Amino acid sequence: MQLSRRDTLKLLAASAPLLASARSLAQAADHATLPAIAPGPFKGTRESLRAYEVPEWFADAKFGIWAHWGPQSAPEYGDWYARNIYIDKTDQYKHHVATYGHPSKFGYKDILPTWNGKNFDPDHLLGLYKEAGAKYFMALGVHCDNFDLWDSKHQPHWNSTKIGPKKDIVRLLHDATRKHGLRFGVSDHLWPSPKWMSVCRGADTAGDLKGVPYDGIDKALTDLYPEYPYPDRKLDWDETNLTEAWKKHYFARIKDLFDQFEPDIVYCDGHIPFEEYGLGLVAHLYNLSVRKNGGKVDTVYTSKRIEDTEQNECVLDFERAVPDKIWPRPWQICTCVGGWHYDRRKLGSDPKNLYKTPKRVIDMLVDTVSRNGCLLLNFPLRNDGTLDDQELAILAEITAWMKTNNEGIYATRPWKIFGDGPRSKIQNDPKVKYNEALRQDFDEQDVRYTKKGDDLFAFVTGVPDREAVIPSLALSKDHVSGKVQRVSLLGHGDPLAFTHDNSGLRITLPETKPSRHVLAFKINGLA
Repeated sequence: MQLSRRDTLKLLAASAPLLASARSLAQAADHATLPAIAPGPFKGTRESLRAYEVPEWFADAKFGIWAHWGPQSAPEYGDWYARNIYIDKTDQYKHHVATYGHPSKFGYKDILPTWNGKNFDPDHLLGLYKEAGAKYFMALGVHCDNFDLWDSKHQPHWNSTKIGPKKDIVRLLHDATRKHGLRFGVSDHLWPSPKWMSVCRGADTAGDLKGVPYDGIDKALTDLYPEYPYPDRKLDWDETNLTEAWKKHYFARIKDLFDQFEPDIVYCDGHIPFEEYGLGLVAHLYNLSVRKNGGKVDTVYTSKRIEDTEQNECVLDFERAVPDKIWPRPWQICTCVGGWHYDRRKLGSDPKNLYKTPKRVIDMLVDTVSRNGCLLLNFPLRNDGTLDDQELAILAEITAWMKTNNEGIYATRPWKIFGDGPRSKIQNDPKVKYNEALRQDFDEQDVRYTKKGDDLFAFVTGVPDREAVIPSLALSKDHVSGKVQRVSLLGHGDPLAFTHDNSGLRITLPETKPSRHVLAFKINGLA
């Protein structure tokens, strides 16, 4: 019998409730298979997570240090090594072939045992980081290479206790961080791993070995090289084609990380992944904190997607970028003193491939704090687990500056404006992903502000000789109410002579300056 169009529409309308019911039952059944999370006030829904409040310690901390260190550090040849050795146009591929051999024979699995950490001393490192003024430390938990850096229950062979240093790296860093009284964090880069590592099943596109499969073709290696059906697709950073099995595996791995270490802060490389799985993990983290802290949420989860944070579900992270205004809630910028993973080329002479100067790091810190943010600064470790001499020198300069000027950093809040000066406007370019790359060096004309109680702190991001001039504090400005009563220079002690009128605030400087890079003035009467 052939149905008319009208009969077909009637039949579809009649069956719609049954189809909807079937879908609901299927969704409920699928949801019921999700692993359990810790009991507590938070559920794995966005509505539930909106009850979250950013803990005071994070709003006060302002400065954290991160250590990207894992098997990709072994070649000392930059970030994304595990992926780029399988892309035959990259410098890392060329280096890999010249140093180790072709990735059809010597792939990433063969790099893993060369990561040695023979001089790794977490207690010494955390002592340096604390001395430098960091209030929290971030350990790399698992990168996109799918290799866990702790004694992982759900990645039992491919982890740091079995291969490489044969130590629980996250545990060692956790214990050292707690010993030195810093807040402890872990970073999670795992969710896109099947896509990220899919190129290991490809082959050279030209040359004598064109078409010869890389080592990822070996089915025995799927626990390290997770299966993904589209190895030739450009990395798109979305969740398309990632399986339910992978999502559940991801959930179990990261839940184990949270359970073992109960971190104070978690960095997720991207957005909250896989909706109910990711939301469940965030709720689990918060509930662990509630249980540990007598009913109070005292932990932080960061996402790079603004939509994940607009209703306070978690904290926003800007990778190598800052917002163009004072952000309404505490946020974080993650950036690196050099590259993410260690790259010995940073020690060369290429002006486009050098470490940040201490001046630039300090400028970034005061600029970030003035906009209500925290700076998370990565110092990558060498294969042996140590910092190189240039990194140590940069860290020493930060240490000296923070010891003198931390009063204007810790536990401060934004003022009415974040600052002023010729470089106060954020540069953006649609062709440049991270606005940090467009950043110009600050000088004495650039000023950034913080406040604490009745004190206003003005950071002049240069060192004038005899006089500091701050036009944005002119009495004629709408944001200036009151008149300056007292000005002192952090690290100097005695009050300074000044004039305050419609042209701005002019401060007479001492002959000897307490800081080399940025001067911090404590001002009474305007906060």
